[in-house]
Amino acid sequence: MADRRQLERFLRSTLQGAGEQFEAFRRSTDEQLEEARGTYEVAKNARSLPTDEAGRAKIVCRRYAQERAATLDEEYRPACYEAGHPDCEGCVEDVREGRIETW
Repeated sequence: MADRRQLERFLRSTLQGAGEQFEAFRRSTDEQLEEARGTYEVAKNARSLPTDEAGRAKIVCRRYAQERAATLDEEYRPACYEAGHPDCEGCVEDVREGRIETW
């Protein structure tokens, strides 16, 4: 009888541990998939911007309200970007969301 209880406890704890590992793996996979989808969406939005003959994005600067042709870095920030400036931060957000004003 004692052996049977030990076996039941062993199987229960082993299966519970496997279930917890599976759930952690599933959550991790879901997070990675969501991150990949977000990255794809940002890249798609940035790549769909109109460009000039030199490949620079044709955007309207929020800070100075003027048309600019600016290269985008690997984080899709225009070359004129200034960290911490609210207009520049908003511009980068608009580029990533696909709602930036272009010309």
